[in-house]
Amino acid sequence: MIFIDSNVPMYLVGAPHRHKGYAQLAIERLLSERTRLVTDAEVFQEILHRYHAIGRRDAIQPAFSALLGVVDDVYAVDLDTLQRAKALLLGSAHLSSRDALHVAVMEQHGIETILSFDQGFDAVPGIRRIS
Repeated sequence: MIFIDSNVPMYLVGAPHRHKGYAQLAIERLLSERTRLVTDAEVFQEILHRYHAIGRRDAIQPAFSALLGVVDDVYAVDLDTLQRAKALLLGSAHLSSRDALHVAVMEQHGIETILSFDQGFDAVPGIRRIS
């Protein structure tokens, strides 16, 4: 099972970028291998926030569709998740608050691998980032 981070669908639907092709190939490979792909509700919030902030509301639906088209599950974020994310954040100078939340979700669901271009995950013991 692999967690899909927000930057993956944004590269998929975004303008040309050096990560775009790899994001496409990685998703195609994982789907062809029938790998179970998951994400969390916060990833969708990140998409909303980013595209609103840069005035690209037109990209919101394509990014949502791209992500919903490949994931098998979208995990909720509840109070237990938030408490764990807080503990992770307070214990690490390398994690952003959003990354801490994703790691908390991953821990809750026994996920050890994330597809992300965010190197912040590299410092998390027990998490393997593929990019």
